[in-house]
Amino acid sequence: MSQTFSFLLLPGFSMMGLMSAIEPLRVANRFRGDLYHWRLLSLDGGAVQGSNGMSLNVDAGPDAPLVGDCLFVVAGFEPLASFSPRLAHWLNRADRDGLQLGGIDTGSFVLAEAELFASQRLTLHWEAIEAFQERYPALSVTQELFEIDGRRITSAGGTASLDLMLTLIAKGHGEALALQVSEQFVLGRIRTQQDHQRMQVATRFNVHNKKLVLVIGEMERHSEAPLSSRELAERVNVTPRQLERLFRLHLKETPSNFYLGLRLDKSRQLLRQTDMSVLEVALACGFESSSYFSRAYRARFSTCPSQDRHEHPDQGRSEFIREGEHNSPKVRA
Repeated sequence: MSQTFSFLLLPGFSMMGLMSAIEPLRVANRFRGDLYHWRLLSLDGGAVQGSNGMSLNVDAGPDAPLVGDCLFVVAGFEPLASFSPRLAHWLNRADRDGLQLGGIDTGSFVLAEAELFASQRLTLHWEAIEAFQERYPALSVTQELFEIDGRRITSAGGTASLDLMLTLIAKGHGEALALQVSEQFVLGRIRTQQDHQRMQVATRFNVHNKKLVLVIGEMERHSEAPLSSRELAERVNVTPRQLERLFRLHLKETPSNFYLGLRLDKSRQLLRQTDMSVLEVALACGFESSSYFSRAYRARFSTCPSQDRHEHPDQGRSEFIREGEHNSPKVRA
């Protein structure tokens, strides 16, 4: 029995995320026949331009009958720029009609805005996670490559869509076919959803001391309420003095300065991707004083927070204004 996947392309969609989802289906058909069908949809039935500037023609618009097994929303830099009550109604109708719903890259924003997540785990591109969590704090977001949770399927985009589809192929038609398909893409292995999107701490910071890796992980998890050096040391069973030596030896930095840098990097991401005020960003990154936050920000980035946001309004995942709500907050995602 064949399956049909529909892909709703929003302006600025991730071409890599889309093609990584479709190509495994094509190759699976090459080996086993008519297993999969797919079709492209747009909001008006016309061609859609991706984030790379290339346009794709589509098969239908939202007025076409809802058919198939799964509908993916494929987004990119402006996931909610085209959001409207009509789109929300259409997606909810697809859900009532029994289609699985999914998001690729930042497509989860659209499903969340349409109130189509409840307790399901979901994921999206790591660069947009902070903004997503600020907008939808009650939802369960992970940093996995993809999530399959009941009737919701989400992918971080990029090559994570390839791993997602290989997993679905394996579930539907066996591991042997999934491996056969993966070999056509010269993959060393099929990544599982437990593989994280970002490189592990050891790779990103080029450190290999196990205790240091654990401490940095704790720092990244506790930015809103920073831990003291003593608390960090206790979590990896070293003394504060030993912790100082580890950071100086491997990173040429003190733990406090390194921790501060992580929090400031997060604050810059929030400033460029959300509509949070400077004070709100400061508090979210563990700064109780906006004046101290501004001084530290200027020392690291050679500009003040408000000026940085003004000079880079389109960086990160870009901004959107919900259709019909031009006075609503702007969010980068």
